[in-house]
Amino acid sequence: MIDPAYKDWLIELKQKVRTAQLKAAVAVNTELIMLYWELGKMITEKQTAWGSKFMEQLSQDLRTDFPDMQGFSERNLKYCRQFYQFYFPSIGQQLVAQLEQANQTNDTPQIVNPEDFNTLFRQQPVAQIPWGHNILIFSKSRSADEAEFYAGQTLQNGWSRNILSQQINANLFQRQGKAIHNFQNTLPEITSDLAHQMIKDPYQFDFLALTDNYKERELEHALVNNITNFLLELGSGFAYIGRQVSLMIGDQEYFIDLLFYHLKLRAYVVVELKTTDFIPEYAGKLSFYLSAANDLLKHPTDNPTIGLMICKNKNNIIAEYALKDINQPIGVSEYQLSKLFPEEFKSSLPTIEEIEKELSSEL
Repeated sequence: MIDPAYKDWLIELKQKVRTAQLKAAVAVNTELIMLYWELGKMITEKQTAWGSKFMEQLSQDLRTDFPDMQGFSERNLKYCRQFYQFYFPSIGQQLVAQLEQANQTNDTPQIVNPEDFNTLFRQQPVAQIPWGHNILIFSKSRSADEAEFYAGQTLQNGWSRNILSQQINANLFQRQGKAIHNFQNTLPEITSDLAHQMIKDPYQFDFLALTDNYKERELEHALVNNITNFLLELGSGFAYIGRQVSLMIGDQEYFIDLLFYHLKLRAYVVVELKTTDFIPEYAGKLSFYLSAANDLLKHPTDNPTIGLMICKNKNNIIAEYALKDINQPIGVSEYQLSKLFPEEFKSSLPTIEEIEKELSSEL
């Protein structure tokens, strides 16, 4: 291309690349993401001026001048454009809102300039996670809110790209914090908000291999034997304590299905599993367990124990009424299984005990 405007623009773009190279020694990932943000911005502004071959030409020129740098393929330049166009509207709205708030207390109106956007963008989780994660997020997210949720979770939990892909495919954004609960009436506001975000609806147990007509104890056993996947599905902060945890109340012994401790909530979490539809009586029994756990397990520095009832199905209205007058914090969710094996397959599969015995013999 011999267009003088293009040549001048290319010089400016190359200068930004060189500047980003220098800054990368201090903050490699953030500056790389900022470079891609700037590329996306500048390409968006010029894409209609130089025709359909513009991206191909730009890719060739950048790779010629920066042969040791990755990321200047035509495909990746298109990702940069998509990246900028996807996030710019939401980040722009955030900036305008911040400036409007500042102007209410400042007699001198503030002017929005590109550096304001850059400064704001650097503060976002999307600027602090790897580029491959970002491509996965903005390519599969249906809104900026959803994308920002996955970026924040990736940054907070240190997800690999495979884990991130699993969470997106499992629709975590749509499920997070969607369970029926009474936390707002039974917990302090800060704890209630955190507990609300802790629970999902429904829980995805697709990693289990169960046969038709499975029982509650089989579901519990399968979850414990797949504890890594189960903890990943529960979310960050959960520490597994045990199954069928005994509580001696009076002269009788009761058993909690699954017991966890949540490190952020600083509270025990009692999980009860039901392979049937939710009924109000389940909430009363779980409330009973929570009272006992607070007396027998809870340390004085712990927050109140939280209950989580995970059922095969639930009616939201019935669940809301069941929790309305209960003074213990309880959440009610469903679980989903995408595949069940026929009952006749069960006899042909080795049991956990048989596998352990075989492994012990080999050792």
